[in-house]
Amino acid sequence: MNINQEFKRHRRLRSSASMRSLVRENHLRTEDFIYPIFIVEGKSKKNQVPSMPGVYQISLDLLEEELEEIYHLGIRAMMIFGVPDEKDEQGTGAFIESGIVQEATRIIKKAYPEILVVADTCLCEYTSHGHCGVIHNHDVDNDESLKLLAQTAVSQAKAGADIIAPSNMMDGFVAVIRAALDEEGFHHIPIMSYAVKYASSFYGPFRDAADSTPQFGDRKTYQMDPANRLEALREAESDVEEGADFLIVKPAMSYLDIVRDVRDRFNLPVVAYNVSGEYSMVKAAAQNGWINEKELVLEKLTAMKRAGADLIITYFAKDAAKWLAEK
Repeated sequence: MNINQEFKRHRRLRSSASMRSLVRENHLRTEDFIYPIFIVEGKSKKNQVPSMPGVYQISLDLLEEELEEIYHLGIRAMMIFGVPDEKDEQGTGAFIESGIVQEATRIIKKAYPEILVVADTCLCEYTSHGHCGVIHNHDVDNDESLKLLAQTAVSQAKAGADIIAPSNMMDGFVAVIRAALDEEGFHHIPIMSYAVKYASSFYGPFRDAADSTPQFGDRKTYQMDPANRLEALREAESDVEEGADFLIVKPAMSYLDIVRDVRDRFNLPVVAYNVSGEYSMVKAAAQNGWINEKELVLEKLTAMKRAGADLIITYFAKDAAKWLAEK
């Protein structure tokens, strides 16, 4: 039987592991990861988050032990979330000098100056009502909230944060925070904006970890509708114009089309946030023996790079760093 020789033989470039490696288009590196960590007040606390196996709330006195592991795995960036004992209507703990993120930042920069501290700049973990700003008439007051968010950013920068990452989704938050940082002499501190943040059901486990569930209503008046695509570009464009240095898309796994849109439209570094629900689903399936966790995690993280992400915020950072070292 004669085979038509005119068709293309794509399998030639898949013939061996070495060949596949030679022509691989996207590569996953430990340097791509930002590892999120939850810091609690008190002493000798390492509380596993029930809905996030392998993720812990860690007290300040145990932080250096965690830093040692992170550093030796080659991870050089951490995103810090604070879980305070006391909360109030204004979220005062977010911007006071002795705030938990500020204290954690000082410990990290003293122990491991090479590790970049990315400070989450929001109020939801610190407010008694669980929303990301000041409440007036049962709604989040955009402009009043901006004042407190600017205070928070400046306080974090003074504590030594390398990058400010505002996640509140208030209109104008990048412009106001940039102005406040510049006024205080922090022209050199970049803003990693949560430019595109959807009102997603994938955040549930995070709210357990950060104790930040809204006490009334939801966040749909300031976070985005998951059905919208063009709105994401409008949001990102505003942040670029206001002075953002990085653009985060959150969540990542179900929004890779948005990651690609943002990558194609803007020339700033794009960050994909591999969120808590995405993490917990994989962990649950792995614990039941339904999947190969290592292969699946590396595949989905690579997919985020392929979609256009330069960096990935992920709770899998430590596991992925170990797996990549094995390879």
